[in-house]
Amino acid sequence: MSVTHTLEADVLRRQDPQLADILHGELDRQSTTLQLIAAENFTSPAVLAALGSPLANKYAEGYPGSRYHGGCEMVDVAERLAVERAKDLFGAEHANVQSHSGSSAVLAAYAALLRPGDTVLALGLPYGGHLTHGSPANFSGRWFDFVPYGVDAETGLIDHDQVRTLARTHRPKAIVCGSIAYPRHIDHAFFREVADEVGAYLIADSAHPIGLVAGGAAPSPVPYADIVCATTHKVLRGPRGGMLLCGSDLAERVDRAVFPFTQGGAQMHTVAAKAVAFGEAATPAFAAYAHQVVANARTLAAGLAAQGLVVTTGGTDTHLITADPSPLGVDGRTARLRLAAAGVVLDSCALPHGDVRGLRLGTAAVTTQGMGEEEMVRVAALVARVLRGEGESHTAREEVRELAGGFPPYPR
Repeated sequence: MSVTHTLEADVLRRQDPQLADILHGELDRQSTTLQLIAAENFTSPAVLAALGSPLANKYAEGYPGSRYHGGCEMVDVAERLAVERAKDLFGAEHANVQSHSGSSAVLAAYAALLRPGDTVLALGLPYGGHLTHGSPANFSGRWFDFVPYGVDAETGLIDHDQVRTLARTHRPKAIVCGSIAYPRHIDHAFFREVADEVGAYLIADSAHPIGLVAGGAAPSPVPYADIVCATTHKVLRGPRGGMLLCGSDLAERVDRAVFPFTQGGAQMHTVAAKAVAFGEAATPAFAAYAHQVVANARTLAAGLAAQGLVVTTGGTDTHLITADPSPLGVDGRTARLRLAAAGVVLDSCALPHGDVRGLRLGTAAVTTQGMGEEEMVRVAALVARVLRGEGESHTAREEVRELAGGFPPYPR
């Protein structure tokens, strides 16, 4: 059954035509615009099928073999399958697949290792750190004493000397490595070395690159970090959710931090969908996909630079690109809105050093659709034309519609 048919299923159309129209409208939006948000992707129809399965009906507080509700025989099997697949995929001794999101996975990691008031070293928010890395608006900034490290002003790369100096000065209980807007590989071995020197735990927030890790297109944090936090969507192409990976020595602490400390019953339909995604990510086809994601990102970054945008760090190692559009006469917020009007969907973000907002974009979704490096060259030129204000806006929108139409995310 196609996704289109699922969305237009007779039962939904009869019972709630208003919502059926909304779902169909969203599928149309995704199919006629370019999805360049770095944190988004298209799941497979199999993942969607698991999300819409009868497991959505089951309450399953606890863990397999130790639930607080009866009737968990089949969901226990589903969760054990997801756990084993995650462990095999990432070479981890233990996996917890119940976290509802990447943020809740980070919260659980902190709960497992820290106490309120502990000092934590993490990438500062202006340099690509996440809300959970010390934002005063987030639980992390309210409960813990975060010390931010930054990036080199010339290269845009993480300042390793600063990291070591701050760690020696503040003696943090934990060091967090990971970012939502850093386009280069993290040197996990370096962070492990610094953490060991000062007696700190190492937490890897690998929400963005974990799909590349699964496909062998990025180095794994698992051999180095005490706990790895990740999402199961983004490049991994699974359902929206989180997971944690750790050694057997921390398994019980991590599990207790997830349930009962930070959340209640798992969403078992999502856990099943995670199992599907882990199985898909273990295939040669996914490995080829992950490497193509990186090739597309590098081509797109080079194309944007050739068009006059300033690409942070001079390029990318991952699916993610950050760029300053100001040489084309627009700031990041204006650029995002102008591109949205043309059907190019991406984010604006803070750029290092200075009160400047740029663009954050990624190639995971368009690569899932089947686009390659040739299309990335075309996208870069299209983005530049829109930002320069060249031509009529409806012309760019029609070009986007035509390009997206050639690569439907869910072919009929």
